[in-house]
Amino acid sequence: MHSKFHHILILLGIISACCSCTSVKTFTTNYYRENEKTLSAIESSFKKSYEQKAFSVGFNDYSFNYISLEIKTDSIKYIYEFEIHETRLQDSLKKYQMPAEAIMDLIKKMRSIKCTWINQLDYYSNEQKKSLVYISIHPVHFRLPFTSEKYFILTYYSQPQYFDNEGVLLASRRVRKLRKINGDIFHRINDKVCYTISESFR
Repeated sequence: MHSKFHHILILLGIISACCSCTSVKTFTTNYYRENEKTLSAIESSFKKSYEQKAFSVGFNDYSFNYISLEIKTDSIKYIYEFEIHETRLQDSLKKYQMPAEAIMDLIKKMRSIKCTWINQLDYYSNEQKKSLVYISIHPVHFRLPFTSEKYFILTYYSQPQYFDNEGVLLASRRVRKLRKINGDIFHRINDKVCYTISESFR
């Protein structure tokens, strides 16, 4: 009886794992297709604003009413927290000579699709320093069975990337090893966009 129960648990675990993999693939495909235009607009707007002043921005709460804004200078990183409708948010953007209108529109778009965080990260390919845009999403309606909370992460590259036969992101064409970002393995959406499911949003 005990052995039979043990086998049932193992079988349920295997079924759950298979369903989880299918759920992840289905979710990522559907979510990206449904929100591709907004995601592309967020990425493009962020890159243009980042060129004027290095920063990152994200939401601190599941109601998406409070943000954390990191403003980077050559020597110091300033971290502020605001309610999205506070006047001092726009005052602070203007103080640091940032494109306030564009960033407020960026925050609005992020909120509309539950985008938790956006940042620019540096990486190296063929010994050359490059950058990517890192977007994390908190899909409140999506959760894998028997797992802790997860975040849907997207990375946007300026150049086409290299993948193995399974669509897993590689470090380069010559070096056939996986490129991990924040310890996570990424998969292909298209030549310049990759995704993963992570326990961390940044």
